[in-house]
Amino acid sequence: MIQFNRVTKSFGAQRLFEDLSFSVNRRERIGLVGRNGHGKTTVFRMVLGEVTPDSGDIVIPKRYRIGHLDQHIRFTQPTLLEEAALGLPPGHSDDVWRAEQILFGLGFNDDDMSRAPELFSGGFQVRLNLAKVLVSEPDLLLLDEPTNYLDVVSIRWLERFLNEWPSELVLITHDRSFMDRVVTHTVAIHRRKAKKIAGDTGKLYAQILQEEEIYEKTRLNEDRKRKDVERFIERFRAKNTMATRVQSRIKMLAKHEQLDKLEHLQTLEFSFRAQPFPGKVMMKVDHITFGYGDAPPLISDVRFEVHDRDRICVIGPNGRGKSTLLRLLAGQLQPRSGEISFHPRTVSGYFAQTNVATLDERMTVAEEIQSAAPMTSVQVARDIAGAMMFEGDNALKKIAVLSGGERSRVTLGKLIASPCNLLLLDEPTNHLDMDSCDSLLAAIDAFDGAAVIVTHNEMFLHSLATHFIVFDRGRVRVFDGSYQDFLDTVGWEMDEQLAPAAAKLAPTPSAEPATAARAAEPVVRKVDRKERAKRVQERARVLAPLEKRVADLEARIELLERERDDTFRLLSDASASGNASAIADLSKKSRDVGPKIDAAYAELEAATKDLERETKTFEKDL
Repeated sequence: MIQFNRVTKSFGAQRLFEDLSFSVNRRERIGLVGRNGHGKTTVFRMVLGEVTPDSGDIVIPKRYRIGHLDQHIRFTQPTLLEEAALGLPPGHSDDVWRAEQILFGLGFNDDDMSRAPELFSGGFQVRLNLAKVLVSEPDLLLLDEPTNYLDVVSIRWLERFLNEWPSELVLITHDRSFMDRVVTHTVAIHRRKAKKIAGDTGKLYAQILQEEEIYEKTRLNEDRKRKDVERFIERFRAKNTMATRVQSRIKMLAKHEQLDKLEHLQTLEFSFRAQPFPGKVMMKVDHITFGYGDAPPLISDVRFEVHDRDRICVIGPNGRGKSTLLRLLAGQLQPRSGEISFHPRTVSGYFAQTNVATLDERMTVAEEIQSAAPMTSVQVARDIAGAMMFEGDNALKKIAVLSGGERSRVTLGKLIASPCNLLLLDEPTNHLDMDSCDSLLAAIDAFDGAAVIVTHNEMFLHSLATHFIVFDRGRVRVFDGSYQDFLDTVGWEMDEQLAPAAAKLAPTPSAEPATAARAAEPVVRKVDRKERAKRVQERARVLAPLEKRVADLEARIELLERERDDTFRLLSDASASGNASAIADLSKKSRDVGPKIDAAYAELEAATKDLERETKTFEKDL
């Protein structure tokens, strides 16, 4: 329903798009991906008419209604429900129940309906804007980072809502698992152009990687052939007897377009600097209680321990005290009662979104990173800045000119500058792009210490967590096991439905805990081990020949490319000696091997797709 036709756009010296072309067709739910600063939000602004392309055009049908998530806060109505009802489409102003239903899904309750919008926190005000656009039922829904400020319960509700969306959707989010569960197609803004596939981000990135590997191999082979031809021309240019062959090769080079080397794409690549820890128990949280002012306690009688190499994820609906718990662990708040004690060698590093606001806007990126650890040298600070994607002179940028995502990376850089053995991370993925989230996940996973993480990103929960601290209806409990264990035995439901499932959570025990894992009742899962074993055997039977096929094709391509290079070398020697018979035979052999290589690459691409498809099927089943 929307068509981008060869769109080009620059801002000053920065070229965002070159011949950007893709379409949003009827009932497609599209995930728009790309690195920070590569133009995803600009695509939205072009659709909304806020930005004009330098060239090309964007075709939008007449009377096509577009709704988008507005990050700006502007309210005119006295109550939450009345403000949300402003989004109702023409002719449906009496269907206030629709707005109420969506507000409940996004985490508001009955008491909130009559409260003034201005009384809510910034995160809940953004949720109100999201409710207004969802209830408007546009033909095209544009959502830019809709999961920011949402807890897991609301994210999963939004996922179900979007999967039932009857019209078109374009989604930008750093949460890959959320995107993959919602979209039907994925569009990448990659190297200033658009690439669209039917499927999720994993399929898209695998295809891009494979295409670029093939491109680079082809480029290197073509470059090698070009250099051989150039040497031939240079060697025999002065020989009258070789003039015809030299001219033939000069014409061949002129006709043959040289492939450019792919531009290096900057990626967030870093690791946390670990401080050695000689013990086992880093921290004990002993019967702590905390609340603000005279309000009822957010946290009551909480107990757990943090051990070396633990990965503890703090989960639960927003506003229940997860960030407050991390502030208590970081020493920024003191409990009303109870005690938090540390091993003498525990060194913690704390990351919070609020820390972004404490950055000194007068400093450069490198200076701000260096300020976190004054003993850090200028060069080390520049190196850390480079790892945070502030390479070269970008490390000298003032904090004042940085975007929200760039400031988050500076805050991460400050954490890296100071070695620690306990990471306390509060929503570290906010404002990072998808690639940066992947790098952060890998860095936490490789960290030689412990980590306590508040996150709603389910990819992180599945990949990292060894156990959980669960906030549920004013109580804090410890859950032992993987995130899949949690989903299978407890699951995420709205508060009214959560009580029966919450009973399965182990209450905080009164006896001294040995570990956070031991503080929870064991989870008994009914697993059909025979069925699983059968599927594992089936996987091996199906995947083994596919893996062998891929390996055989790779070996075949290597042999053919070696044969082509040897043939080209022998042809050059034969030409130098004037051996006409050998030149004829070798020329034919050279012509024959090229199509064989192309055919082998095509077979390799098909075989790799088959292997990926079958692997993904078995992974999902298992």
